[in-house]
Amino acid sequence: MTEQYAIGVAQNAFIIALQIGGPLLAASLIVGMLVSVFQAVTQINEQTLSFVPKILVVAGALAFLGPWMATTLVSYMVGTFNALPQLAR
Repeated sequence: MTEQYAIGVAQNAFIIALQIGGPLLAASLIVGMLVSVFQAVTQINEQTLSFVPKILVVAGALAFLGPWMATTLVSYMVGTFNALPQLAR
């Protein structure tokens, strides 16, 4: 295994991790910001108010994006495992 190949595999792993985790983090961030603005406008200072909407949005995003996430991970892992015999030479 060359250094370039190892760097490429690690780089692809980071890119896929960002692609999979990014939408969930972005959805959670947007909902958190909206709840924070709502709390600031209404002057409600309840710390636990933001957890329920975030959990619901992340669960909805997982339900909506779950098949795409699984397909992306499986295709990456299949490609990585298929390359293993060539690396052992």
